[in-house]
Amino acid sequence: MKFFLISDNIDTKMGMRIAGIEGVVAHTADEVSKALSDAVADKNIAVVLITEICAKLCTDKIYDIKLNLRRPLIVEIPDRHGSKGISEAISRYIEESIGIKL
Repeated sequence: MKFFLISDNIDTKMGMRIAGIEGVVAHTADEVSKALSDAVADKNIAVVLITEICAKLCTDKIYDIKLNLRRPLIVEIPDRHGSKGISEAISRYIEESIGIKL
């Protein structure tokens, strides 16, 4: 099983590439959506790492994948500018998936 990266910048992609993680750079919602669809279709990809900026472009599709599919696991990571709201994203995800507001 492999990791796959969807990033908004080349620096993150190159850093992950050094660690052996392949990925794509996406700047629009269509590009991110296509990359997610490709990752879901690839049975070898178990974990998708996605930067915060890319995740914000396709929140509905990400939540749909997280709630309805067993694979891949989608993990939002900070981009090169640092974390801007990971705890808020996790809280929103919990609230939407099980109905508990933290």
